[in-house]
Amino acid sequence: MVIVNAGDYKNQKGRVLEIDREKSKALVEGVNMVSRHTKPNSTNTQGGIVKKEAPIHISNLMLVDPTKGVATRIGRRKNAENKLVRYSKKTNEEIK
Repeated sequence: MVIVNAGDYKNQKGRVLEIDREKSKALVEGVNMVSRHTKPNSTNTQGGIVKKEAPIHISNLMLVDPTKGVATRIGRRKNAENKLVRYSKKTNEEIK
């Protein structure tokens, strides 16, 4: 879960569907909806206007802390088994 911290969809939460690392963009469920005009084809025989998500830049997203439900920054540290794990900088707890 992420929260949008800038733009027209500020303060909206959504689940990340897809990430494009080369362009630094992410598709977030229910955020940055656009209207796509489609011709009739075999999968969509009616055609018409279809609403779908457009990519949003990753810098405009923050991870939602699973325990508190608020936006937080992420850090990385080694745990007891000497493996790198992500942790919330706001609550100082590990993120699974």
